[in-house]
Amino acid sequence: MLDYGCGPGSYVRTVSEIVGESGKVYALDIEPLAVESVKKISEKHGLKNVETILSDRKTELPDESIDVVLLYDTFHDLVDRNGVLEELSRVMKPEGVLSFSDHHMKEGEILSEVTNKKLFRLLRKGEKTYSFLKEALAS
Repeated sequence: MLDYGCGPGSYVRTVSEIVGESGKVYALDIEPLAVESVKKISEKHGLKNVETILSDRKTELPDESIDVVLLYDTFHDLVDRNGVLEELSRVMKPEGVLSFSDHHMKEGEILSEVTNKKLFRLLRKGEKTYSFLKEALAS
């Protein structure tokens, strides 16, 4: 699991429990203070399956290595949105899911921007969250 734009680590404990001891959580952010916050949470709660990544776009993760990507309240702030979507598509497994939410954007804008490069296709729309599949699997 990759929490892209993890911020101070709001989801890190919950997601760490969900993936369990055999899973791995990568928490990526551009802000050093955010990454440091996730490290402190991980240490405080003994989360051994959490690894932080300080980056503005590239994850340095292997191709097709991630089952789920969380992209929550980050997309509106990204400078290179298409570059980020390309990176997420690269690291996601063929059956992987992109879970997306951004309360700063309207539905049409979200759907257009995430699907315009044909990297992702909408799987389902929740109340505040959208789930996308990699395009190759979606057809």
